[in-house]
Amino acid sequence: MKAIRTTCAYCGVGCGITARVIGDRSVSITGDREHPANAGRLCSKGTHLGETVGLEGRLLHPRINGNRVSWEAALDSVAGRMAACMEQHGPDSVAFYVSGQLLTEDYYAANKLMKGFIGSGNIDTNSRLCMASAVAAQVRAFGEDVVPCSYEDLDAADLILLVGSNTAWCHPVVWQRIEKARERRGTKIVVIDPRRTETAEQADLHVAVPPDGDVALFNALLYQMRSRGLLDEAFLADRVEADADFWSSLSPGHGVDPGAFRKLCGLLAAHPRTVTLFSQGANQSICGTDKGNAIINLHLATGRINRIGAGPFSITGQPNAMGGREVGGLATMLACHLGFSADEREAVAGFWNAPTICSGPGLKAVDMFRAIHSGKIKFVWIMATNPAVSLPDSGFVREALARCPNVVVSEVISDTDTARFAHVLLPAHAWGEKDGTVTNSERRVSRQRAFLAPPGETRADWEIIAGVASRLGWGDAFSWQHPADVFREFAAMTGLAAERGKALDITGYAGLDRNGYEALAPFQWGGERPLASGFPTADGRARLVPVKPAGHATGKDFPLRLNTARYRDQWHTMTRTGLSPTLSQHRPEPILEICSADAVRAGLTDRGLVKVETMSGESVFRVGITDAQRAGEVSIPMHWSDAMAGEGRTNRLPCQDVDPVSGQPGFKNTAARVSPVKPAWRAFMATSEAFHPDGLLYWSRSRVSGGWLYELAGNGPMTLDEWLPDGEQLEALDKARGMRRIAVRNGDGALVAAAFITRTGELPSRRWIASQLGTLGANASEVLAGRPSKPAPDRGPIVCVCHGIGEKDIAVAHAGGAQSVTEIGKATCAGTNCGSCRPALAILLDRCAVLAEEELS
Repeated sequence: MKAIRTTCAYCGVGCGITARVIGDRSVSITGDREHPANAGRLCSKGTHLGETVGLEGRLLHPRINGNRVSWEAALDSVAGRMAACMEQHGPDSVAFYVSGQLLTEDYYAANKLMKGFIGSGNIDTNSRLCMASAVAAQVRAFGEDVVPCSYEDLDAADLILLVGSNTAWCHPVVWQRIEKARERRGTKIVVIDPRRTETAEQADLHVAVPPDGDVALFNALLYQMRSRGLLDEAFLADRVEADADFWSSLSPGHGVDPGAFRKLCGLLAAHPRTVTLFSQGANQSICGTDKGNAIINLHLATGRINRIGAGPFSITGQPNAMGGREVGGLATMLACHLGFSADEREAVAGFWNAPTICSGPGLKAVDMFRAIHSGKIKFVWIMATNPAVSLPDSGFVREALARCPNVVVSEVISDTDTARFAHVLLPAHAWGEKDGTVTNSERRVSRQRAFLAPPGETRADWEIIAGVASRLGWGDAFSWQHPADVFREFAAMTGLAAERGKALDITGYAGLDRNGYEALAPFQWGGERPLASGFPTADGRARLVPVKPAGHATGKDFPLRLNTARYRDQWHTMTRTGLSPTLSQHRPEPILEICSADAVRAGLTDRGLVKVETMSGESVFRVGITDAQRAGEVSIPMHWSDAMAGEGRTNRLPCQDVDPVSGQPGFKNTAARVSPVKPAWRAFMATSEAFHPDGLLYWSRSRVSGGWLYELAGNGPMTLDEWLPDGEQLEALDKARGMRRIAVRNGDGALVAAAFITRTGELPSRRWIASQLGTLGANASEVLAGRPSKPAPDRGPIVCVCHGIGEKDIAVAHAGGAQSVTEIGKATCAGTNCGSCRPALAILLDRCAVLAEEELS
């Protein structure tokens, strides 16, 4: 069991992983204690990566129009389609849409082919949906896309502002680092977020900013710091440039609770060592760039940058969003942080020996799919992403893909919402088979190493791209034989950036041989303080950028503000995490969160169904009534796709409005309305075989050990028979409860399905029934009753997925004397593995304490 050091497949924290293959497509996962990003810690998603490396649903062979073909035929088709479009309609009729799931080497190959040889800027990435506004803000302020912080600044900060970041869920290892800083040095934590998330619950102060209210808040903070004489006048004079009207553009109006604002000002004044960590809640906005600059303005004006424990820290969403930005994966940059000036274009063309360097930026993601829809773009190659689910107004995106005559998709999974539109499907390596590098949120480059043999006929993305380039006549420029060859070329190319005063410079690795590449240890370009010696602007000075508050207006027809969010244990469109039974326990359905007053007003009931409508579309969700959601606002998760649900499709709802500077869509503030959905019947089914029900009001599925658990609701005939697997069928009709109960056993006597359907009754708990799937000699009477003859204790909703600990387990442990998260861990094991559930445990303990006091009183 050789240990392979690699990096996690999920978020931009960039955690190191030690993987050991222990059987056929079976792997043991632990955190890499020597990796500086995580020092051995992993969140729930990283901990359970081993459950997602099987071959279920994998795309293993090239396909054209659904038929298996050879690689030669597939690559010939891609190159032929591309060449025909270029000849008939010009290079701008071709586009690539790529992904932060790609490795840097893959990204580099794609960008080189498009911008240097096809001669178009039409390559953009799904990082446009998560990081583009932070990039644009950093370029406006610093002259380059540079994150000026390191994770060690979190360890040294006295005050950490978390803006638009549910860090405890979305970057749990960073959150654990922040928690340790608070324990060790008393670091104060402020969460600036419309929602009272688990992160906000654990903060010293939660500032409930209105949606898109961040600019007004940070302008007011800077106004107050100036009024109190807390600007760093020496730093401003020496290192910062401001327009004449910058200071007059500030306003004291903040839009939040006055008491919370006073506390925030006091904390900011008292703690010069301040890190502001901002993420998707700030970026995914039609004013996201201005939000980023409002944050950066505060740090520049108070001198809280280029110092230990201080700085504006944009934390990326994907494992290689940063690497893609470095090599030019965004349509708005050429390569290696270079733009499109004549000098930069000439330098890049010379380095690549490129025949037709592009003349300028290409189309950003939303505009790209508009151009596909209109027919301007006639060929699109989509790599490692699922835009039919993830882009805003996804119904429009699907129309665009259906209209496009040439859709090529490089994928790991055979059946994704986007793959269904592909004329050519190309099987790519998955995590565990990939070999290359990624760059995390603190600019740290790490190796992602293969530890599993590539299955079927899958290939590396860079290799697929090179194969197409060769068929187009550019084989010499894409003649790499190994990812190390690609990395060396990229490293050498960063010399062009360094010559032009950029911070991105890894030319020291341009001579790395394959052995050196294999052994490459994590390293951080730019060091801990990449801007300490000067800003990469023409005069070496940073810029204070005037920004103005903005926001969406609601109206009589759409009175609510809709926010999209992520779940702790799921990732993007669930093509990977959706395969894990462990991760599916936490939130198995897409839930609309709404406060009780708004729910009553709309006629909604907890755990009922709700239709959400916007100007772009509609979708149906499960209702979750919670006091964590403010009045007038609702929140929904972004993960569910057609592969996992008939409804719950969040990105049908946001419109195509984008930030005018960055082109990033505004997912977080959409005008919406809600109304109850009242089905004639409700049901659930645990089954060993997956199916896709049609014609229902609602269905969703989640992975369980041995199969799938389906939630279903409809208005038609009350029957599930067409979706039941073959086998011996046992049935009970409970007329008193209006319920039909079905169990199916195969020829060996193993339970292969159990279904419960009702018009008016209460459906039994799903957990035990689902656990019986595959059980030989399962007691049919118990299954039909929905419980064992000797019922196990009801554990309540699962909180700790690693150990299967529920809310009621926590309550019992608290009643038994466990008063802290540590004591809960000792009593139940909850929170002692990955630690992702620790914030939830703390909240539950507080609730238990309140209930105990109420009982005493």
